[in-house]
Amino acid sequence: MADRFFEVYHEDAHSLARTGVIHLPHGDVQTPVFMPVGTKGTVKAVSKDVLDEIGFEIILANTYHLYLRPGADVVAEGGGLHGFTGWKKNFLTDSGGFQVWSLSKLRKIEDEGIVFRSSIDGSRHFFTPETVVQIQTKLNSDIQMQLDVCSGFGAPRAEAERAMRLSAEWASRAVREWNIQRENGYRGILFPIVQGNFFDDLRKESAEFADSLDTPGIAIGGLSVGEPADIFAEKLRHTVQFLSRKKPRYVMGIGTPEYILEAVSDGIDMFDCVLPTRIARHGLYFSRRGMISIKQKRYEYDFSALDPECSCSVCRSYSRAYLRHIFREQEILSSMLASRHNLHFLHTMIKEIRAAVQEDRFESYRNNFLEQFHSGEV
Repeated sequence: MADRFFEVYHEDAHSLARTGVIHLPHGDVQTPVFMPVGTKGTVKAVSKDVLDEIGFEIILANTYHLYLRPGADVVAEGGGLHGFTGWKKNFLTDSGGFQVWSLSKLRKIEDEGIVFRSSIDGSRHFFTPETVVQIQTKLNSDIQMQLDVCSGFGAPRAEAERAMRLSAEWASRAVREWNIQRENGYRGILFPIVQGNFFDDLRKESAEFADSLDTPGIAIGGLSVGEPADIFAEKLRHTVQFLSRKKPRYVMGIGTPEYILEAVSDGIDMFDCVLPTRIARHGLYFSRRGMISIKQKRYEYDFSALDPECSCSVCRSYSRAYLRHIFREQEILSSMLASRHNLHFLHTMIKEIRAAVQEDRFESYRNNFLEQFHSGEV
């Protein structure tokens, strides 16, 4: 199944970086790929038309939030996520496991599943691996995630081991339910999730188990949960060596140039994060020469383009002075323009990464990009 689902175009000669394509029900996705996060069926402050114009082929939505509101049945009646939102390309849906786990005072993890209370009205709910697959099937996800159990950085071994073992058991149950849904005509794909916290032996065991399941791809969890960057890189490299190179690898929750470049270097094909749009709402813009905090007074009379090296419509049409003004006045347009620019910036970087990998120059691209990004010349 993996061979039909994922094709590798080229492997970089000097790293584990590679390019490829994932074949999905709503079109092909070129890899490596950064996926914008539309938690509740919309990427904040960005319309589907803007996402399409930038060139994205897949975005995320979250099972937990859509289950609570408007409800999976409403989305299904509206034609699944694609009909309901109008986004005709691909959706990946997170299982909601991380969101439920983060609500520590509102949930209880049992062997059968997770009991939790709604963050909206306090009502009681119960997620099992099977029901989460069923919900994502109603959403008509192109790629869905298994329900897993997370553990934070610094968690004791006993907690990490229980989370890993439950995640493995739930992955098996999710695969069985996914196969039932496929027999009923569902065309989407399921990914199991590697856990194991920051214990090398647990991550190895979890990775090997996830790889043994008959699924087209694998998600790597248990990282980007507050650990230092060097620990992230070390544990990611450790994990990847136990995963098949025939399947796409997905690391959840990374969205800075540094983390993306590290992941690509380690052979990761897919990543997502709310960061580009979240920081946009706080007046932070990516640029080739580092982050720009547009609220700073030094931009009051700066009528130059935000990033002279960027080709997006924001940089072509608006000055730093104007962008500072609308941010300070709390205009809705500020979040819209900053989000658009940040997503365009990352999408452009990803296209450049693919070209560099194809030409066996990824490491030099990475070094040059980071040298310029950290130059502080903004």
